[in-house]
Amino acid sequence: MAGGARSGREGWRYRGNVAARAVIGTVGAYAVAALLATALARTLAMPRVEAVTVATLLGFVVAPAVTIWAFLARGPWRAAAGVLAVALPLAAIVWAAGSPA
Repeated sequence: MAGGARSGREGWRYRGNVAARAVIGTVGAYAVAALLATALARTLAMPRVEAVTVATLLGFVVAPAVTIWAFLARGPWRAAAGVLAVALPLAAIVWAAGSPA
């Protein structure tokens, strides 16, 4: 390329974009999976051991979906907003459910 111009995938903006999405995908996936598992374990109407097992297995399904969402969103800010849009209601459910009996 003339004049030392870089392609779109070599600049610091691209690398920062990917790094932000990776952090959002990793931390956000963990937070959403943990909040979902906690919310379901506290609210499912079944024996405690079964509720925790079902909730944990669903958390394992949701975590990769959140990471995929972080990379499919139009930008890192939209990815963060999507993760927060899911995490905040789950946090409210966990808070409203109170401590386990």
